[in-house]
Amino acid sequence: MIGRRGEEAGATILHADLDAFFAAVEQRDDASLRGRPIAVGGIGGVGSPARGVVMCPSYEARAYGVRGAMGAAEARRRCPDLVFVPPRLDAYTEASRAVFAVFDDTTPFVEGISVDEAFLDVGGLRRVSGAPVDIARRLRQDVRERVGLPISVGVARTKFLAKMASAAGKPDGLLHVPPTEELAFLHPMPIERVWGIGAKTADLLHARGISRVADIAALPEAALVAILGPHRGRHVHALASNRDPRPVRAARRRRTIGSQRAIGRGATSSAELDTMLVAIVDRVARRLRSADRVGRTVILRLRFDDFSRATRSHSLDRATDDSATFLAVARRLLAGAAPMIEERGVTLVGLTIANLDDDDAVQLTLPFHADQTPERESVDRVLDDVRDRFGSTALTRAVLLGRDEGFSVPQLPD
Repeated sequence: MIGRRGEEAGATILHADLDAFFAAVEQRDDASLRGRPIAVGGIGGVGSPARGVVMCPSYEARAYGVRGAMGAAEARRRCPDLVFVPPRLDAYTEASRAVFAVFDDTTPFVEGISVDEAFLDVGGLRRVSGAPVDIARRLRQDVRERVGLPISVGVARTKFLAKMASAAGKPDGLLHVPPTEELAFLHPMPIERVWGIGAKTADLLHARGISRVADIAALPEAALVAILGPHRGRHVHALASNRDPRPVRAARRRRTIGSQRAIGRGATSSAELDTMLVAIVDRVARRLRSADRVGRTVILRLRFDDFSRATRSHSLDRATDDSATFLAVARRLLAGAAPMIEERGVTLVGLTIANLDDDDAVQLTLPFHADQTPERESVDRVLDDVRDRFGSTALTRAVLLGRDEGFSVPQLPD
């Protein structure tokens, strides 16, 4: 633990992050898997181990270099004793809800980031609950005793530093960054740890001799803006300079709703990609309607064999939750990316609907797609009702019959 207990008054934000979540649930529920290198995914719907994708490796597997989104064949090559475990999405959803119940019992100020991580603001709880580090220690104990899972917690004055602290404390650790030692903790970190710096941005900065967070902070903001552009440059410079005023926001509504499908390496035909896209659109549109939301911007995300990525988007004139409209736009975006797919191969396809609004907003009624009619929204909701009553596979598109629709990864409530 960094610092002295008397210096922790200003560090009141916790970042709690479950360790190797899916794999940890499997090891919790099956004693024979404990201490062994396992990978959730690869089989049970993704495809054969030679074609599938690792969803979540255990820490024992990570020691061999196995990583999430890695092809199963490569994972097996790195770790011959790797055990592939089919995902049990209901078990992960149940575990996530149990962990968030612990969060809610700890403080009313919880901002969920994903099913396995959240920010908690424990400022003001000192008199009733003790110091933030003591609260973090009890939180870890409660998650272990009530849910049976390991969790790492970072304690700091800002969300950015708390997240960095939890990552540095993994696995199954607690790390506190006192206000007096923030720069000593932050500046030696590699630039890849900063929000907003992906692989391409990191390569760009490394080419200029910038490898540590301190190197970014030493640059004038204008110089970083010239390299990264206005928005990203200012954002990255602020974080590297230890400026992060964002509060913990409880119960925020989603700004986007999406889903994705990892494919694995190997040739994928245009027909197979279209089938995957149909299944993804159905999932996303149904989630929108279930949350009583509509969206205006359709974003297609692709990842290629060389680990590069591409994003294509189109904004409609008005928001909608219509499946056929989203599918028509997504197909057009996918067709536009066909040359890149042909050249590089594709390992992931995803779809996100952005610019969300409540569903009492005026919905799209223009003849964007031949299948779209004023009655289509009610038809979609009737189909949703049948699936809610009789299961998600009770009704499906003909093109998806007998096909693997991939996994729908557990999500926070929409």
